[in-house]
Amino acid sequence: MATIVGVHGIGKYRYFEAAGTAAGAADVMRGKWDRYLHAGLTGGAPYDGRSYVGEVAYYAHLLRDQVPAATKSDLRKMDPASQLVLADWMKQLGGARSVAGETLTGLIHRFTGWLMLRLGPHAKEFAENFCPEVAAYFAGGRAAARVRARDVVADAVRRHRPEVLIAHSLGSVVAYEALCAHPELSVELFVTLGSPLGMRQVVFDRLQPLPVKGRGGRPPGVRRWVNISDKDDIAAIPGALRGQFDGVALDQQVNIDWADFHTVRNYLGCGALNEHLKPFLRA
Repeated sequence: MATIVGVHGIGKYRYFEAAGTAAGAADVMRGKWDRYLHAGLTGGAPYDGRSYVGEVAYYAHLLRDQVPAATKSDLRKMDPASQLVLADWMKQLGGARSVAGETLTGLIHRFTGWLMLRLGPHAKEFAENFCPEVAAYFAGGRAAARVRARDVVADAVRRHRPEVLIAHSLGSVVAYEALCAHPELSVELFVTLGSPLGMRQVVFDRLQPLPVKGRGGRPPGVRRWVNISDKDDIAAIPGALRGQFDGVALDQQVNIDWADFHTVRNYLGCGALNEHLKPFLRA
């Protein structure tokens, strides 16, 4: 039994390209998560080869066929589904004040400039990953990529029987839906990092199961749910989830890096998870 299973976030297809297989990509990511967690748990001590994570459930390759190639280079060239995600997301960011008669393309052009001015070129790169991958995942209620991504997470939990499931970014959505779809699966602690689960129109209103009367719920097999978000994370809108989900034990805000606001490296390495993980870690 593994203590921890992870679920990765957006922008991780490059690991598949480098490794050639999903298993190879997952193994590379597991090694990185071990090092990041070690830094957080030890206050930055040199990595000693210790293993914390049994597996990082890898699903990025499953979304790739759903993402048109042109979307990866320019926000203005995204496919219509990705542009709609961008439009709904940027309204919540406060960067999309409508102008009478303005086209969606014009709005996106203005938003690109606003985003770079606010957070620099890293934010634009983030958007170029976030919008197409979210659109690909929600392409349809029973779309093959969505179901297969959930199955990857469910299979990892079933194999390793972890006490802790840590899910980052879009991975928190995949993990949430996987746990809801498979109520027989149980974890003692579910940790969501930089989660867009509460993002209206983009994610929250498209979840399976659908929220009831504006409220989502804790997956049935989860004993405790902790949500951690950086104060500048533009994917975690809202940062706190208890306003929309029953059963979230704690919303914890951190301040990891205003420019590098969403990386799993910073979330795992900042020390915010320490108090939650230490009861489950073996000496």
